[in-house]
Amino acid sequence: MKERSIPAQGLAAPSPCVYQSVGFVTFGFHTVPTTTIYPGVTVSLKPLALFVKHDGQSARSAMTCEYKCDNACFHEPPNTSSGEYFGDIVANLNRRGLIKGGAAAVLAVGAASALAACGDANSSEGSSTPAPTPAGTPGTGTNFTAVAPNKEDAIVVPEGYDQGVVIRWGDPIFADAPAFDFENQTAAAQAKQFGYNNDFSALLPIEGQPNSFLLAANHEYTTGPMMFRGFDKAKITDEQIAITKAAHGMAVVEVKGEAGTGKLTPAFGKYNRRITADTEFLLTGPAAGSQYTVTAADPTGTKVLGTFANCAGGVTPWGTILSGEENFNGYFANGDQASDPKGRVKRYGFTKGGTPNQWERTDKRFDMSKEPNEANRFGYVVEVNPWDANSTPVKHSAMGRLKHEGATIYVTPKGDVVSYTGDDEKFDYMYKFVSKRKIQSGTGAAAMRHNITILDAGTLYVAKLTGDHADKIDGSGKVPSDKGFTGKGQWIPLLETGEDGKGKSLVDGMTAAEVAVFTRLAADKVGATKMDRPEDFEANPFTGKVYLALTNNDNRAKDDKPGVDEANPRKLNKNGQVLEITDNHTGTDFTWSLLLVCGDPAAADTYFAGFDKTKVSPISCPDNLAFDSYGNLWISTDGNALKTNDGLFSVVLDGPNRGETKQFLTVPKGAETCGPIITESRVLVSVQHPGEADDATPDNVSSHWPDGGTAQPRPSVAVVWRKDGGRIGV
Repeated sequence: MKERSIPAQGLAAPSPCVYQSVGFVTFGFHTVPTTTIYPGVTVSLKPLALFVKHDGQSARSAMTCEYKCDNACFHEPPNTSSGEYFGDIVANLNRRGLIKGGAAAVLAVGAASALAACGDANSSEGSSTPAPTPAGTPGTGTNFTAVAPNKEDAIVVPEGYDQGVVIRWGDPIFADAPAFDFENQTAAAQAKQFGYNNDFSALLPIEGQPNSFLLAANHEYTTGPMMFRGFDKAKITDEQIAITKAAHGMAVVEVKGEAGTGKLTPAFGKYNRRITADTEFLLTGPAAGSQYTVTAADPTGTKVLGTFANCAGGVTPWGTILSGEENFNGYFANGDQASDPKGRVKRYGFTKGGTPNQWERTDKRFDMSKEPNEANRFGYVVEVNPWDANSTPVKHSAMGRLKHEGATIYVTPKGDVVSYTGDDEKFDYMYKFVSKRKIQSGTGAAAMRHNITILDAGTLYVAKLTGDHADKIDGSGKVPSDKGFTGKGQWIPLLETGEDGKGKSLVDGMTAAEVAVFTRLAADKVGATKMDRPEDFEANPFTGKVYLALTNNDNRAKDDKPGVDEANPRKLNKNGQVLEITDNHTGTDFTWSLLLVCGDPAAADTYFAGFDKTKVSPISCPDNLAFDSYGNLWISTDGNALKTNDGLFSVVLDGPNRGETKQFLTVPKGAETCGPIITESRVLVSVQHPGEADDATPDNVSSHWPDGGTAQPRPSVAVVWRKDGGRIGV
């Protein structure tokens, strides 16, 4: 099989590589004889090697673990609840909402995959808008030659595809911003440049400007040892601290397409914007102004400075960007010195001592011994209006405070708006928010003013799952029936927020503000199901089925930790799974099945929706999800436990090839594949933390991507397209 392997040399001409299997091929730790056809290589997987075990762990470096998630994998999981239901559910609602919005909405393209439209511009402003019929034919499947697992310092794409870099860490996004200079960084410069470790991204077409878009991106975290030459954690400077604060947050930048290719080039446009750890946000919902969010610097409890630890997100049909504040606990020092009534501090993973970034040294709001409430102002779904660079972004406490991986919007045929979100921690939960407000059609000011408040009023739920074959789940991953792993579920209401912005707790013994701020404890009380790191949700634009990536949980059934269940069926789960949900979107019942049980197809404890496992690509640690316009699911991975580079995979959901999983691309050494955007003509991915390795420094780099030569690695957004101009993947 031929593949295109693009070396770390910017946009230089690619070098073709031929991958040929002779005799044996290795997947992860397992070597098997090569006799039958595997996508792109020759390999014998029949009969399945029932003795094969998954011995690997996430491929994340210790450096990544420290700066990205404050070593969450090495701490005891903060959920130690019994899972019992302690109280009766009470109902009532009331609440006040305010969002500062702006420009006309346009249909969002990319990760949200056009789940719902704002309707025809000429339609009635007051009418509800059903979800549109997407382009394409469901069940089409994918048509490209799978990329083989590899460890190259390059983005590797299928034969017939080309690629480029859209924007890198440090690239200017304003005309008056200086060019990036690794050796002479300043906070003032970074505030006008593309930030570090971009994760979620979205691509929104600019109305009236063909082949022009807004690219919105999260900047999840920074890594001092990779950013600064001679970095000394014990002697970090005030300027380095300021640079890392400026490198967090979000960016909006105009990009222009190029005729005849899929290239995208940044432009200095009126929409360009940087949001940092010091940008002012408005906190809305039941937490706003409560005793838990008031600080010495903000007695209103509503004006929050900054957003950080922004992981995945979502695109709303009204043209705004949602972003999930995830590992925020790692930014607050001295958690052990803060008062911890009812285990509130411990439940969110705050620990003793200082933080990797040491922001507490220059800003006391990050020291919980001095300002314990500041931490309660993070962990929300953030909404940004990218069409108004002067608008105030919003944090939605009505949607709960947890380690939000992201927030994905689905609109029912009746115009009801539902948002799904996962709490990315071992043994934490899956949630949904059902708005009280229906979407309004049109792109006029009246529709925008209404739609931009949709997430201000509604009901927050947490999920409880049961399996159909509980007596057959033994932790081995053995499939319990010819229909796979299946079950039912219930959405348990936690919090109702009314039209006036005031909330009503639906959990006995907790106030509305407590549920909004300490959502994890509310979910504990009602007996939600402990999952294997719930990450990104996406809804199929054709069927309405909802998909959830569960990345891994190597603590499952370990020692005294929670045991297996049908939705989380493997002990010491190192490779993760993907859940498929048929939801009563505005109701409280659903059914579910496991679409994928990920890992080495040669192992007995993997499952690909019943598809022939000799004809799939190995996939490990699913993270972000997206849909193409044909109803195929796309999955990016984080921390591949099979010891090859992370990548992007397509999965067929309908027809005879349901479950067929193929690797579309791989990212460079040490990198994570984030924020996939799948359009008819382009695929975009965020390449996060390239070259992060335990012994890596600017003087000893393990990657030179994307610029090649002796260049420092730089997190970037990359774009892939077909050289013949054809449609992606089909």
